[in-house]
Amino acid sequence: MRAALFAFSRGGCATARRVMAALPEAVFVCYTMERFGEPAFLPLDKAVYGVCFSAMDALIFVGACGIAVREIAPYVQSKKTDPAVLCIDEAGRFVIPLLSGHIGGANALAEKLAEKLDATAVVTTATDVRGKFAVDAWAARHGCAISDMGLAKAVSAAILEGNIPLCSQFPLPSPLPEGTFAGETGSLGIFIGWRARTPFARTLRLIPRVLRVGVGCRRGISAGAVENAVQAVFAENVLDTAAIRGVYSIDLKQDEAGLLAACERNNWPVHFYTAQQLRNVAGDFTPSDFVRSVTGVDNVCERAALLGAEKLIVQKTARDGVTVAVAAEHWEVRFG
Repeated sequence: MRAALFAFSRGGCATARRVMAALPEAVFVCYTMERFGEPAFLPLDKAVYGVCFSAMDALIFVGACGIAVREIAPYVQSKKTDPAVLCIDEAGRFVIPLLSGHIGGANALAEKLAEKLDATAVVTTATDVRGKFAVDAWAARHGCAISDMGLAKAVSAAILEGNIPLCSQFPLPSPLPEGTFAGETGSLGIFIGWRARTPFARTLRLIPRVLRVGVGCRRGISAGAVENAVQAVFAENVLDTAAIRGVYSIDLKQDEAGLLAACERNNWPVHFYTAQQLRNVAGDFTPSDFVRSVTGVDNVCERAALLGAEKLIVQKTARDGVTVAVAAEHWEVRFG
């Protein structure tokens, strides 16, 4: 975690040092007034707030909440992208998550810091206060994409009013979270899985990012051809593209402009393996003598997808000069 610490008094600097000691795994950049002569702190000026807001995972203000609110206000955009923002009083008695309590992890960070500092976490989000299922916080903790943030808000409101149905392509552990019950019908509900299913009239999908897409392609392929091939395979197999963990291929393709452009446009991390690494992958694959003659391995897309995954769920599919295969990593639903 990358975090920025802001202190506005000598006592605040002392508390900031306690925060750093409490989170040794974090990388901190600390700011305070130059007149305090704190050697581990950079000079504080207005410009740093915007820079830190866009670059850091968390912003921690040691001082009054009002200072934090005024300084971050111009930069607040979306709960999907805003960093966690917390405020700690100068004495270190209270830790208050101000922004991105769930997806950004501010609530969890506040609880952790409160325990380390022997302080009190002041959490105000309704689902947490009432012990109900917070879908956005759960999704963030378990590496899931949220299909629709507006629908997530509606689901949270419904959970606060009563119980809503929840289903999954994976086995559901017992007990289910407070505010949910097992079911696959209704006007509003939650589906957990990488299948593109909508069992409810309004379905909030929580999508684990565990699908590895193996890609092979001819030289000079266009970005559009790669995108169309991947999207077609996912549509044909009822898979959600939000579940894509990354795109995987052979290192001969690491300078393939169309492949790289398609991955960049869709925010798909791209990884490359050597022919030897691909040959070492165990399994039954669709062989090609031509592919072997060019790359040194009988199949690129299936082997690349399966390397690091649990099972191949879509075998080699060819489309307009692109071959696509999909493998799934091991994943299971866990609550609590």
